[in-house]
Amino acid sequence: MSETMALPEIVSQDKWQVARDALLAKEKDLTRAADAVAAERRRLPMVRYDGKYEFDGPQGRVTLLDLFEGRRQLIVYHFMLDPGQKAGCPGCSMIVDNIGHLAHLHARDTTLYVVAPATLPEIERYKERMGWTVPWVSAADSDFTADCGIDGGFGISVFLRKGDEVFRTYFTTGRGGDQLVGTLRYLDLTPLGRQEAWEESGRGTDGPGHWWKRHDEY
Repeated sequence: MSETMALPEIVSQDKWQVARDALLAKEKDLTRAADAVAAERRRLPMVRYDGKYEFDGPQGRVTLLDLFEGRRQLIVYHFMLDPGQKAGCPGCSMIVDNIGHLAHLHARDTTLYVVAPATLPEIERYKERMGWTVPWVSAADSDFTADCGIDGGFGISVFLRKGDEVFRTYFTTGRGGDQLVGTLRYLDLTPLGRQEAWEESGRGTDGPGHWWKRHDEY
């Protein structure tokens, strides 16, 4: 981080308030636009999925339908940890670090699972290293990851259950994963921001997410 990075102008409290009020108007516009996109996301059509996909979990073999745990909605984070790898993707690890207490999702009839192609013992070793308690399953012997269009990458899938029928309603990857990272939301409030090159001139040389590391490697 360069000490020569341009800092905000120093002004009076009154002048700061004028600038803050102008920005607040734009923030409110952005919130309303995000609400409109979220509404459109909720109205996306859905596609039927086989609820009988099987995974290895701590309690044995479970199906995609089982992952709902009786709730109506299921969020799956497709984590980049392949068989034979000792450590998961740093970016995926940042995202899992930012998963909050699941009781809040459960209160809205929604379950969250992390799914990786690695074997269950490999997953459990990495979870122990990272200190995670979020539920995971292994898709090592399943076509689920490939059928979700995950080709060696990561992503977030959303599923809806209607009785025993399962439907996929949403998928995102790339910078779509930013919306799950609370750390970035905090940094976006600061004058130095994420300190990534794309933000504006002189912000640094890192590309989006290139500075992310596993939390025990900083």
